[in-house]
Amino acid sequence: MRTINELCDLVRQTAYDIHVYHGNGHLEKVYENALAHRLRKVGLDVKQQYPLKVHDQDGTVIGDYYADLVVEDRLVVELKAAQKIADEHVAQILGYLKASRTEHGLLINFGSYRFQIRKYVMSQGTGREEGLSPIAGLAMLFSAFFAFFRG
Repeated sequence: MRTINELCDLVRQTAYDIHVYHGNGHLEKVYENALAHRLRKVGLDVKQQYPLKVHDQDGTVIGDYYADLVVEDRLVVELKAAQKIADEHVAQILGYLKASRTEHGLLINFGSYRFQIRKYVMSQGTGREEGLSPIAGLAMLFSAFFAFFRG
């Protein structure tokens, strides 16, 4: 079994390879299908448009999210084909992590000429409000794993 860091590295490299091959300009669904296909080819369990239930404090289901990809039931991957990553994209991935009670997530943007990826970690604190861990704050500061080998 791969560690979460190894899993994130594999997804990151695969997404980067897709960006190099296909470039920007396609619809988000094209990148979603390509990433799911390539990750499955290397033997990973990948679920597309995976439903995530949102619960109220008392446990009542109040809505649904659909995560673009859930990899190995441990990593939520949200894909964008936008000019740049916006605050609402960050809010979306954080909402997915909180709703799914998943600790790790990747936000990947294929829409820019420059490949963009950010990793988020949701702390699962006991007895208090969930929030970003210090690691997630660093991930935001050092966005895209140091701009993923900027040249």
